[in-house]
Amino acid sequence: MANTFSRKLSRSIGVTATTVGGYTVAALTQVTVIGLSVANTTASTVSVSVTLFDGTNSTYLSKDAPVPAGGSLVLMGGDQKLVILTGDQIQVASSVATSVDAVMSILEIT
Repeated sequence: MANTFSRKLSRSIGVTATTVGGYTVAALTQVTVIGLSVANTTASTVSVSVTLFDGTNSTYLSKDAPVPAGGSLVLMGGDQKLVILTGDQIQVASSVATSVDAVMSILEIT
C-alpha cells in the first residue's frame, strides 16, 4: 500500500457548490482529509457552506458560516480529520459569486 500526500485547490468559488479541486475519491483508495481551509477573497463578509457529498446526499460540515473580508475558515487541521470514502467529494459554496478559494490537504492510501 502506498501513502501519498496531496493537495486540491479551487479558486473563485461562488454560489454553486463546487467540488474542491474536482476531487472524487477513487475506488480502492482510502482517504483522510488532514486539512481544509476556505479563504474570503473579497472586501466584505461572506457566508460559506461546506458539505460532504456521497454521490447521492450532501451532509453539512459547515452551514452559512460567516467569513470576514480577507479572513479564512479552517474546518480541518491539527487534531480534526475526516475520513472520506469511494465516490465522496468535499464541496464548497459561498453567498457571493467568485468570492472564496479552498485548499484541501489529503492522505491517500492505495
